[in-house]
Amino acid sequence: MTLDPELAGLTHHVGQASSTSELLADPAGHQRLEAFCGGLIPYAAPDVPVRAMDVAGPNGPVPIRIYGEARNGRADDGGAPALVWMHGGNFAVGGLDMRESEQLGREVAARSGGVVVTVGYRLALDGIHFPVPHEDVLTAWLWTVGNAAELGLDPSRLCLGGASAGGNLAVGAALYLKDAGLPLPAKLVLAYPFLHGELPGERELVLPSPADIPPFLWFTEEDCRNMVENYIGGPLTMASSYAMPGHADPAGLPPSAVLSCEYDNLRFSGELFVEGLRAADIPVRYRMEPGTTHGYLNHSAALGVVQRGLQFLADELQQPAHPTDSHLTSF
Repeated sequence: MTLDPELAGLTHHVGQASSTSELLADPAGHQRLEAFCGGLIPYAAPDVPVRAMDVAGPNGPVPIRIYGEARNGRADDGGAPALVWMHGGNFAVGGLDMRESEQLGREVAARSGGVVVTVGYRLALDGIHFPVPHEDVLTAWLWTVGNAAELGLDPSRLCLGGASAGGNLAVGAALYLKDAGLPLPAKLVLAYPFLHGELPGERELVLPSPADIPPFLWFTEEDCRNMVENYIGGPLTMASSYAMPGHADPAGLPPSAVLSCEYDNLRFSGELFVEGLRAADIPVRYRMEPGTTHGYLNHSAALGVVQRGLQFLADELQQPAHPTDSHLTSF
């Protein structure tokens, strides 16, 4: 397989920038990055109801956005499904306006007929470290559980998920909820999650030509170490299982769905998590999207490959927890 043709056709906008910071140092860097993400392609986001509010938490208010609403007639079957969702961004960048949050919230709510609650957790900046973002996620989750009836949601169909670092936060929160005896998600829904602090050298990925993949989308051991140490405020050895949940025993976690990218050297993390769930007899569905790179849900949904990823998430929100395991496969 080669890089997805739609994605490959956009890589010339970012050239050989080795990092996002290098790209953005260019006066035209923001425009180049937006063009790379497909922002110049015509696209109209679904028109769904959106509510913005703050939820009181231990570290101050946590901003959330609620996309969609319970459809008429849902009260008869117990309410609508919902997904509490965290964007990615190395724990240190991103927010509620990025496509991985705003576009995703609209698209998944529209495609599933459910509700998506996106979480503006605090970033690991200016002295903020774990457990602050972790506690913000727990705040948003417990608020959604406590207000499910008012929102027209089915408490038995509340899912928790996120992308990349947001996937880490989702799994870490689920581990805490399990240990604390608090309401667990019906399902974890994850996109290219970063759950382990180090790149395992024994897992080699088959890649297209190096020229096909923008260098800033590739993670080095130093990148991973810096990301983890910035998040936890110290070396990896001091990280709790809630901070780096890939190293924890997954027994007792809910059924899960994991979406990964073919050309992503963090893919191993999601695959190790899937293997651990299977070893613990926890149902899981895994989809490896061919031809994609890490963070591709930050591209415009004008791209067919992004639409396929969003539909996978929407389908998982609609469907009940998997009664049986689904094998590792590409679709």
